[in-house]
Amino acid sequence: MRFIIFCRLLGLVLCGNALTVYFASHSFRLAVVTTLGCSLLLQLGYFASVLFLIWRSSCAGKVGQGAELFDGSQEVRYQSRDDEHRNEAQDVPQRNQTLGISLLLP
Repeated sequence: MRFIIFCRLLGLVLCGNALTVYFASHSFRLAVVTTLGCSLLLQLGYFASVLFLIWRSSCAGKVGQGAELFDGSQEVRYQSRDDEHRNEAQDVPQRNQTLGISLLLP
């Protein structure tokens, strides 16, 4: 989901919440307080989902490393520096494949 779509949906949910609370209670103050509470809960849920995705990807990486370490069918051979450089360049993800993880980096 693109960031602009996320922001629009977040604004729509918060405005809908504020209007619903205001028309139900006829209190502007209560509408503001519940909207801020709803915003806080949405942010906590988003943060928890990002942490879960990071945890899941690190677990998947550990499983992949374990399979590579215990695979005895591969033979060890000498690689030249040019081969190592090409392999490292292929492992670097392209800009559009980072899936927004770069937002977490400073």
